[in-house]
Amino acid sequence: MTGGRAERWVRPLAPGERRLFIAVPLGDDAREAVAGLMTDLGAPPDGGRSPDPAAPPSARLRWVRSTNLHLTLRFLGATPAASIPALEAAVDRTARESAPFEARLAGAGAFPSQARPRAVFLRVGEGAARLAALADRLTAELAEGGWSPGERPFAAHLTLARSDGVPGASLAVEALVAAAALLHAAWTVDRIVLFESLLGGGPARYVSLRTASLDGGSLRDGGGTL
Repeated sequence: MTGGRAERWVRPLAPGERRLFIAVPLGDDAREAVAGLMTDLGAPPDGGRSPDPAAPPSARLRWVRSTNLHLTLRFLGATPAASIPALEAAVDRTARESAPFEARLAGAGAFPSQARPRAVFLRVGEGAARLAALADRLTAELAEGGWSPGERPFAAHLTLARSDGVPGASLAVEALVAAAALLHAAWTVDRIVLFESLLGGGPARYVSLRTASLDGGSLRDGGGTL
């Protein structure tokens, strides 16, 4: 794979390409807890930003849809469709070598900094090291299929919104950090999923192409959405 992450994600797809990533979904209770936090901060129900010019800075962030929440293990971007079987095999092998574990969201932050944020996220406390090990195992499996290592070190986080260009974005991050201190969101990480991102006609939709359970090999083919 060549090219920067943003370039591979937003450029028009060439014939035979699909936008892909591999991720850990949230459990239902954790997703509901995070969705409630987002609503409290002014996120519209279907993502995006509030149309109210008088809304507080947190409502003016470009929020993801709560149904799209996930922790990315590996971003792939525009990928030849012919590579999908090899990616599915790498996901399967990674799952067979892993076991379920508990994860908990703890705190919030922003990239690259809270003072000049471009994206805001929730941190992972319990389970962060296990997620990193899972990502490392996946990277090793992908390397066998010819994929290069990721462009940046893995850091477990849950992206909630984009903040670049939003007036008062640093104040929005402060509001998120305060709200996240009261968040209780935990779940069992028991599967990894190869997703396709479908853009156009509204917010992105994420469709599962392959789901592999972290229990020794119980597999389900995709077709569902986040």
